[in-house]
Amino acid sequence: MTSKALNMDYAALAPEIVLLAAAVLVLLGGSFLPRNRQIITRWFSLGALGVSAAAGLAGLAGMPEFIFSGSYALDTSTAVVRVLAPLATLVVILLGRHEFIGSVRESETYALLLLATLGTVVIGGATDLLVLVAGYLLASIPLYALIGLSRSGAAAEATLKTYLIGALFGVLLMAGVTLLTGLAATSSYQGMAEALSTAPVVAVAGGAVAVLIGLTFKAGAVPGHFWIPDASEAAGIAIAAFLTTVPKIGALVALGRLIEVMPGTVDVPLLVAILAVASMTVGNLAALAQNNVRRLLGWSTVSQVGYLLMPLAVITTSDGAALALLAYIGLYALTNLALFAVVACFPKRAELDDWPGVARAHPWLTGTLIVSALSLVGTPPTAVFIGKVAVFTVAWDGGMPWLVVVAAANSVLSLVYYLRLIRPAFRTPGPGSAPMDGSVPEAPRTVKATAAILGAAVLAAGVAVTGMWMATHA
Repeated sequence: MTSKALNMDYAALAPEIVLLAAAVLVLLGGSFLPRNRQIITRWFSLGALGVSAAAGLAGLAGMPEFIFSGSYALDTSTAVVRVLAPLATLVVILLGRHEFIGSVRESETYALLLLATLGTVVIGGATDLLVLVAGYLLASIPLYALIGLSRSGAAAEATLKTYLIGALFGVLLMAGVTLLTGLAATSSYQGMAEALSTAPVVAVAGGAVAVLIGLTFKAGAVPGHFWIPDASEAAGIAIAAFLTTVPKIGALVALGRLIEVMPGTVDVPLLVAILAVASMTVGNLAALAQNNVRRLLGWSTVSQVGYLLMPLAVITTSDGAALALLAYIGLYALTNLALFAVVACFPKRAELDDWPGVARAHPWLTGTLIVSALSLVGTPPTAVFIGKVAVFTVAWDGGMPWLVVVAAANSVLSLVYYLRLIRPAFRTPGPGSAPMDGSVPEAPRTVKATAAILGAAVLAAGVAVTGMWMATHA
């Protein structure tokens, strides 16, 4: 087979190559740089993430194509993942200034973040089951180390739980890949759809369920969600922002690609719809009982995956489902990072009872908290509002109005705990209860500025995207 037939276009993998090269260089550079010069690896990582995102953005102008014998897609979905994942990681590094700089594992942290981001991008672009497995492992293994960097008992427990769940769901994923590859006599998505349509239904269903359930670990959806609340609470704040945002970007796109090639003999969309209902309901009900801020946000991300699964349930019946998914992913990522940015500004305020006095002392950060929390509810004119409108619309048009009704009820339910997150900031701190503002260590000004900018971006994105939506649907 000729190189042209294989389409071995290495230049087309520039965003991925930049991330890989940067991870290796940061790891090597950190081994030789003295402790007081490790900050060089920070700036190098930020630059590499920016270059990778820019290269991914350039890919938006290209026509959809497949490279390396159809094992990797260069289309709009891949381009969105290539842009969102590095930019989200860039924001995470900015938020982790007080956590990363000067730590004994500073350069290693940046290398792990780069590798996990690379794995996320690979998952999003994979159109071959074997490449999907490689991306899954590359995105998962660095997470175990990142969670454990906090060096606490809780972090060790969360790391072990994440590892065990990741290993279990990874084995499930690989079992499904083995079964589907054996049935189709190929691991490529392009040749799989037709071959699976004539294969035994029970075997195809088993393989499809195993692969889809295996990917719920990366997406943070039920039943692969158990590690998220513990990891969100025990890991560093910036790492918690990363693991609740970046892995979802690639995993959800990968789920969409898989659902599209599954044969009609297996009702995969119904399974996805059930997982969506389970995720949003379990996440919301669990969040109601939380007093730890980061644990609450961890359960919140589980519920948000439920809404993100809605367009996947109708991706084969609704023309706008893929676009709605990409829009919601981008708007959710921005909003979730903004919310964690506010939490990063007050690293010692772990419980809701620790937040009295914040509104008076930090009105701009409180504004970001309010805008971000209400955005996740779906309140206009914030960013996620139009995302929910889009996924509700495609789910209704795709023949699942019952799913829209359940999602709307869950959105109302989520308002309760998001208001619980906002309300303590407006209380007056009492003596001996919540700590006064001056006694609580806070983050550097750069972190606060990042949080304020993200809050403004959530509001601006909501207004801009709402205007575009109304213009296109007038």
